[in-house]
Amino acid sequence: MTMRIYLDVCCLNRPFDDQTQDRVHLESEAVLSILSHCQKKNWDLIGSEVIDIEISKIPEEERKHKVHILSDMHTAYININENIENRAVELKNLGFKPYDALHIACAEKGTVNVLLTTDDSLLRKALQNSDILKIYLKNPVNWLLEVLEK
Repeated sequence: MTMRIYLDVCCLNRPFDDQTQDRVHLESEAVLSILSHCQKKNWDLIGSEVIDIEISKIPEEERKHKVHILSDMHTAYININENIENRAVELKNLGFKPYDALHIACAEKGTVNVLLTTDDSLLRKALQNSDILKIYLKNPVNWLLEVLEK
């Protein structure tokens, strides 16, 4: 079975952030490498309606366009439905931010192997609630190193 990957909007934005910080640069390279694997059909990138909604709120038009191009590489797409909304409410009640809750709910619905994010607070919250989540959340650098070592 092909690896199914969900990149949140933090990840999709990372290649367009200030690259002078080592962490930002490493995360950008990891995201671009993951997208390259998806382009080569090694892995499936899973998109969602919530990704599109969040991208639409990016104020800078050029960045919005570039991030949309990256997000558009998906091979499967999850539309928000009542089940996803209900799951997102459960997750918000656990302390997840609204968009994070929707991303997790969409990723769970899409039966992804991993939801990648550069958001440390989301990763901490996911770790605290790992027994309740149906998916695995990871930083793209750490995840890519784990996968490439196997």
